[in-house]
Amino acid sequence: MKSLAKDTAIYGLSSIVGRFLNYLLVPLYTYYMPHDTGDYGVSTNVYAYVALILVLLTFGMETTLFRFANDERSKPDTVFSTAMAVVGGLTTLFLLLLFGLITPISNALGYGAHPDYLLMMGVVVAQDALQALPFSFLRFQKRAIRFASLKMLFIVLNIGLNVLYFVVLGQTSVFYVFFINLLCTSFITLFFVPDLLKIKWQFDGQLLHRMLSYSWPILILGIAGILNQVADKIIFPLVYPDPEQANILLGDYGSCVKIAMIMAMITQAFRYAYEPIVFAKSKDADKTDYYAAAMKYFIIFTLLAFLCVVGWMPLLQYIVGAEYREGLGVVPIVMAAEIMMGVYFNLSFWYKLIDKTIYGAWFSLAGCLVLLAVNILFIPKYGYWACAWGGVAGYGTAMVLSYVVGQRKNPIPYPMGDIARYVVLAAVLTTLMLLIEKHLHLGFLSLVVNTLCILGFVYVIVKLDMPLSHLPVIGKHFRKQ
Repeated sequence: MKSLAKDTAIYGLSSIVGRFLNYLLVPLYTYYMPHDTGDYGVSTNVYAYVALILVLLTFGMETTLFRFANDERSKPDTVFSTAMAVVGGLTTLFLLLLFGLITPISNALGYGAHPDYLLMMGVVVAQDALQALPFSFLRFQKRAIRFASLKMLFIVLNIGLNVLYFVVLGQTSVFYVFFINLLCTSFITLFFVPDLLKIKWQFDGQLLHRMLSYSWPILILGIAGILNQVADKIIFPLVYPDPEQANILLGDYGSCVKIAMIMAMITQAFRYAYEPIVFAKSKDADKTDYYAAAMKYFIIFTLLAFLCVVGWMPLLQYIVGAEYREGLGVVPIVMAAEIMMGVYFNLSFWYKLIDKTIYGAWFSLAGCLVLLAVNILFIPKYGYWACAWGGVAGYGTAMVLSYVVGQRKNPIPYPMGDIARYVVLAAVLTTLMLLIEKHLHLGFLSLVVNTLCILGFVYVIVKLDMPLSHLPVIGKHFRKQ
């Protein structure tokens, strides 16, 4: 648990600080980018496609790398080389198709006047795919500092160039969002050249067969999972009845959802640290107790983060430009969906450890179908509210299915009573804070009331599950007393 906490802190620093710095781009874009052009909606839509393509190009090889690099029958360098052959081949094919068919592709996606947007982001996603396995190999090697440093370098460079173009040079078109991303991604790619030269490149055909058998269900799982995250942003312009208004509303939704991404940060940081440890610990006698405890503390701290975002919304709303704030009401809903996604990720290890990843594919597919149905049926009438609730429905479906089947196939003694207590308490405090905001209109005074509610939740954590005497550093003082 100490190792998990330490690595989560390092990965979390790059993820949370990085996302926080990226938050600076949200006010930059929403304060400087004209609202009526729908450019922010275009950015939201294109990045949704990028996220989906990235999953296709990496082909589940990130998790597969951990699985087979920890296998005594395989050498880590050979596993890495074989995985890179798959990703490199898919990436090359993707770029050939994109550049060869750019006109029909851009026309089909509604960017016939701007094929350059798709070409730039196509090169970006190709490089991201090629970077994915070296980044995963850094995690396998427990080189968290280098991992975090490269992630932070990209973010700092990206923000610096955005400030230069948008604030100093006054270039506020969405073109520069994509162009800057291309520059920064290309720069980071160069840093992997020394690491790649040190690899003993060996391709193993038999290993490839075993890896593909393991990875293709993860690919299906990944496609379904990423669709749960981005399908609403892809579908919205296609089904909303007013095409001109669609990108404007999508810009409102996309900018406000950024506030909810604190939950994605925590989940991602936890995943980076937790995934290698789970596979390494799979042979230990106490593994089920460890998994149960990790789930409990994950839920506790994501609920705390949820309360902080909801409670401090009177302040956090200024991250988004005034014209874009119509969508703030969806933030708690989207965060709830992100918590469910995090729980689903934690539940997913039972089938990964027994090489039954097909279960994950079915669970994610079921959740994805629910999400797609909600979006397609209700976006025309309810707009981006359908997007938010579709996420809850989709992640909730996958989470429940994984828990029910997992407890039959590979039971883990999750402390459901303790977890339920925290969920109910968080729900009560959230309802209280929202009612106060809606009916009493206290303005910034509501921050004080909400902070007291949050401190009450922290008190319960300390009282029941994390006594101060058990904490590092400050715990020494309490133990003395």
